[in-house]
Amino acid sequence: MARNILILGASYGSLLGTKLLMAGHNVTLVCRKKTAELINRDGTKVRIKLRDEAMHRAISSRDLPGTLDAVTPGDVDVSRYDLVGLAMQEPQYANHTIRVLMVKIAEAKLPCLSIMNMPPLPYLKRIPELAKMDLDEAYTNAQVWERFTPGLVTLCSPDPQAFRPPEEAANVLHVGLPTNFKAATFADTQHNELLRELEADIDAVTLDGRDVPVKLKVFDSLFVPLAKWSMLLTGNYRCITRHEPQSIRDAVHDDLELSQSIYEHVDAIARRLGAEAKDQVPFEKYAKAAESLLKPSSAARAVSAGAPFIERVDLLVKLISHQLGMANVEIDGTVDVVDQKLNERIVAGGAGLP
Repeated sequence: MARNILILGASYGSLLGTKLLMAGHNVTLVCRKKTAELINRDGTKVRIKLRDEAMHRAISSRDLPGTLDAVTPGDVDVSRYDLVGLAMQEPQYANHTIRVLMVKIAEAKLPCLSIMNMPPLPYLKRIPELAKMDLDEAYTNAQVWERFTPGLVTLCSPDPQAFRPPEEAANVLHVGLPTNFKAATFADTQHNELLRELEADIDAVTLDGRDVPVKLKVFDSLFVPLAKWSMLLTGNYRCITRHEPQSIRDAVHDDLELSQSIYEHVDAIARRLGAEAKDQVPFEKYAKAAESLLKPSSAARAVSAGAPFIERVDLLVKLISHQLGMANVEIDGTVDVVDQKLNERIVAGGAGLP
């Protein structure tokens, strides 16, 4: 049965959207007017490399069994959808038109699957240790999330690495690291049945008889997506330096012993919250994957391009660590560097929302 999925964000969201389209489901991407017009005219193209192939395949939405359309936030009819994917950068949810749409989604009691690096606040409220913490400072506008029922919001670790090539149109996405989306379950059995249905449908997809990477994997543990925090704090945010941004590979491998200490400390924070070792990714596996990540992280690129706001998982982890009595000088130092670079942007006059 074809499901109707609403995805907020047409860049990274087009990766999950393409996988759903390949499985025969219908997808609506929420984006700016010009991008929506481009997608409705030409569709999307996601470049992905199949196992043991040297070149990326270009997968066009127009060739897939599911139906794709794109709309602006004000044109969304939330009654049409079975599930909402949250794929925008966290600061974008503070935009007025997005906030209005978020109110409609919350009031409609639609299940929401986030593929943001920054976990939605209602999801964190599902973790007992975090439910009592003050974490609002890490969010651009924490009030965006106030109307959402925690059990209707879950998190999907955005492990696949993908970006829009700057020389290409806004409907093109290049997948650099085709790993899996790892989702925690919802509170409701019916919503989990939907998740597992999508998981099975995506898993069954082939292209010219070959398996297609980037699966949706569903886990009963709330803590599986938090494994990404260690990667972000060890690699992505340390791409932001007091000078020019560095690649994820360099951030991790310039001092591998230091990187491992940061990684394992963040893992320890997650375990203090309730995670188990099986929920986490060994440092050695991450370090190996980081060898192929030759570009700065999206956060570092955004700061370098002048963005005054980015997702602040670094600050979120710092706030949690301090409230647990597990402060770490390296994490605090990373937050200080990011704060400094963002403050420079604001002083320079770039205080508008992305």
